[in-house]
Amino acid sequence: MKKIGFLSFGHWSPSQQSATRSAQDVLLQSIDLAIAAEELGADGAYFRVHHFARQLASPFPLLAAVGARTRRIEIGTGVIDMRYENPFYMAEDAGAADLIAGSRLQLGISRGSPEQVIDGWRYFGYAPAPGETDADMGRRHAEVFLQILGGKGFAQPNPRPMFANPPGLLRIEPHSEGLRDRIWWGSASDATAVWAARQGMNLQSSTLKADETGEPFHVQQARQIRAYREAWQAAGHKRAPRVSVSRSIFPLVTDQDRQYFGADGTRDQIGVIDDMRAIFGRSYADEPDRLVDQLRGDEAIAEADTLLLTVPNQLGVTYNAHVIEAILTHVAPSLGWR
Repeated sequence: MKKIGFLSFGHWSPSQQSATRSAQDVLLQSIDLAIAAEELGADGAYFRVHHFARQLASPFPLLAAVGARTRRIEIGTGVIDMRYENPFYMAEDAGAADLIAGSRLQLGISRGSPEQVIDGWRYFGYAPAPGETDADMGRRHAEVFLQILGGKGFAQPNPRPMFANPPGLLRIEPHSEGLRDRIWWGSASDATAVWAARQGMNLQSSTLKADETGEPFHVQQARQIRAYREAWQAAGHKRAPRVSVSRSIFPLVTDQDRQYFGADGTRDQIGVIDDMRAIFGRSYADEPDRLVDQLRGDEAIAEADTLLLTVPNQLGVTYNAHVIEAILTHVAPSLGWR
């Protein structure tokens, strides 16, 4: 069985055409959409993280709120930019949110995406060490975060503490057992996917990646997933890894669907992002039967165990719940995902 969730970028705009006109709107509607998705039978509610933008940013208050209002659905990110993060404080926030959610967090982390501002991480107090790039810094923060989540004590206790300490070195609290196995790395290249496998992280592969062979996007992404799994096996990890891919998929089942997305079926596109030649995967929009046929030809979807549906959150909770329901009802069963 494959898991299906949604991924929201959490856009908001004061435009009259937007159902999310403020940061408060998008936060509250994100909670409502997660509740609705759980009721519909979806497996995951994932949220993007972008700084200095009219989008979702600090994820842990939202993740904790969703965790408190739901019971079954996985709650995740795609992705937290580790260039901006203090891994020690992040481990506290993540542990608390995971305990509130009953161990349902699936945290996607990464080097991050293109910036709204120049070197935005500097405003958060971080800078690469001598000889490092900002990407190196993000990976270094990630490695520290993973080590902390392992739960081993590392801090020397005060001999005269305010409160009694357990014996030995102290760890970050609260600690949530098992969260270390639910960390994902958002990878845009084959090399970083292999690195993530060696670190024992699950893999998130989005709707773009480095164009490394000139082949169609889904073919390159499927190859990336296979390279990741081979590296995982070679590393000798005890558990089975998980892999997600993201797609924009819109079954056209109502006149409103056709009005919004009737012309949205696209082809792969090539562009330059952060000085990298990137290939952007197509979106899918069609009548359900034709949509199923198209998705059956997507090699990366076949390789992955989790599919994240990118949702147009500015169209509101009701419409996005309709899109999720249409996919679960008209598309997923025919592909054997449920």
